[in-house]
Amino acid sequence: MRQLLLIAIMTALAGTAAGAAPLPGATSCPVFPADNPWNRRVDALPVAPDSDEIITAIGPEKTMHADFGSGLWDGGPIGIPVTIVRSTQKRTTVSFEYASESERGPYPIPANVRIEGGPTADGDRHALIVDRDRCRLYELFALRREGGRWKAGSGAIWNLRSNRLRPAGWTSADAAGLPILPGLARYDEVARGRIDHALRVTVSRTRRAYVWPARHFASSATDPSLPPMGLRLRLKRSYPIAAFPRQARIVLQALKEYGMVVADNGSDWYVSGAPDPRWSNDDLHSLDRVPGSAFEVVDPAAIRP
Repeated sequence: MRQLLLIAIMTALAGTAAGAAPLPGATSCPVFPADNPWNRRVDALPVAPDSDEIITAIGPEKTMHADFGSGLWDGGPIGIPVTIVRSTQKRTTVSFEYASESERGPYPIPANVRIEGGPTADGDRHALIVDRDRCRLYELFALRREGGRWKAGSGAIWNLRSNRLRPAGWTSADAAGLPILPGLARYDEVARGRIDHALRVTVSRTRRAYVWPARHFASSATDPSLPPMGLRLRLKRSYPIAAFPRQARIVLQALKEYGMVVADNGSDWYVSGAPDPRWSNDDLHSLDRVPGSAFEVVDPAAIRP
């Protein structure tokens, strides 16, 4: 009995998780296996020796921001939307700017595919497409329709039942070479009361380096105090969250338990999520009170298997 109890304790400390909740509309597919890095708890892992230096470089006085919500902003949804398709969806070729680091496809892009920022957006224009029958995730960066053909900056295809990483040095639809979907805060998770995975975060300045499970960097800077792509950060256990409204509190609890992954260059401390009309923007705006100094860096050596 004591041996079984010890094994259970060691497993908990190792950071295992039940896995992220299935995506509504694709409930037969996991959002990657339960032991995937995105689904691993990191609240019991050690702090990185250079945590203070990295937090200082990102900005301890700057505050986090929920880069998702309800309604529209500048004509488009607030967040990175997901499109669900069946295996019968017609597949098409895509012309890529970074073709050497993109899966050729074809990609099941419906005419009404949801694009980050809306169909006329000028931003990253991410498109995330899930084939619910094959449990395949198709992610595209800078997707556009020109001259009757689809064009994109880069594209990646993921098996939602596999932990396989991209080749070393390859980008994806994200600068870190990681999938975007498993790092999104979703309303359906908050509605059930828990987010059981890490979240995606952007910072304005990164290092010319990446740490596991990231596969790609997007910087020429070599300052060791800058965060590499793939770095895991978490909200400090001591940071009080009880006074935050429910939606914000659930996000913050996830950041304590699972943390967030540096996945792209962008505004500092901007955490990603999927748009949904049921988000309370007032709740989410309360996250703007959380300063960068409330976070710490998880030791990358403790995360890599």
